[in-house]
Amino acid sequence: MIKIVTDSTNNLSEDVLKRYDIRVAPISIQFGDETYEEEIDIDRDTFYRKIDEMGILPTSAQPTPAWFTKHYTELTEQGHSILAITITSKHSGTYESAVLAKSMVPQADVEVFDSLSISLGTGWMVLEAARAIEEGQDRQQILRRLEGIRDRHTFVFTPATLRYLQMSGRVGTLQGALASLLSVKPIITLEDGVLEARENIRTRGKATDRLISFTEETLGLTDPVNLAVVHARAPEEGQALLERAKSHFNCKEIMIADLVASLAVHGGPGVLMLTGYKV
Repeated sequence: MIKIVTDSTNNLSEDVLKRYDIRVAPISIQFGDETYEEEIDIDRDTFYRKIDEMGILPTSAQPTPAWFTKHYTELTEQGHSILAITITSKHSGTYESAVLAKSMVPQADVEVFDSLSISLGTGWMVLEAARAIEEGQDRQQILRRLEGIRDRHTFVFTPATLRYLQMSGRVGTLQGALASLLSVKPIITLEDGVLEARENIRTRGKATDRLISFTEETLGLTDPVNLAVVHARAPEEGQALLERAKSHFNCKEIMIADLVASLAVHGGPGVLMLTGYKV
């Protein structure tokens, strides 16, 4: 049987991960000399509380090759082949860790897939793969399905502030300085796995409107789509965006999630994301 391995940025619910027996490599979150493993010894409430208490922005680090090696070995000994689906390689070393681990366990039958996405952009691919395995599809069929989703999925978000992205180096400092000066709300997209600051919008409300219109430009209004909203500690805004998306698009399936801490490190509280693909 094929077993899925992914990383903790995927943003799927614990119920889904358990339902499909998906193994999750934890991203490390570092507050000074203190290191935690996401969703193992630090949860999102603790993460935000420590930021407030310590007054510092933590850093994050990819899972080690040793973690992947351990789980590749265990799954292989159980008679499974493995499909590892990771966060975009353009902003994380997780993909490289998963690939390096493959070379360290030559007896394992492992395929490592770069989602070129983040959060539920990756999560949708993990979920689609899990369902395909349950349907009896082979790994090549699943990979073709994932490649199709990766090629045509859309991902757009707006942070409440560029401070976190600027400090973490995920967007250019000039763009961040300009946005801070003008007090505007940036629109950021994921293009071929890379975050790109595209537009500056004057108000939060208009920035939310732009999430909808940008997604419409990519996915249209008539074809059935799977959509997800991700927010960072903004449940009311997240739910409102989800309701708008449901009424605006031909949604086959929808999800909503609170942004994982390892990504909130870079985006900060107040992030609103919209991601989806044609089914």
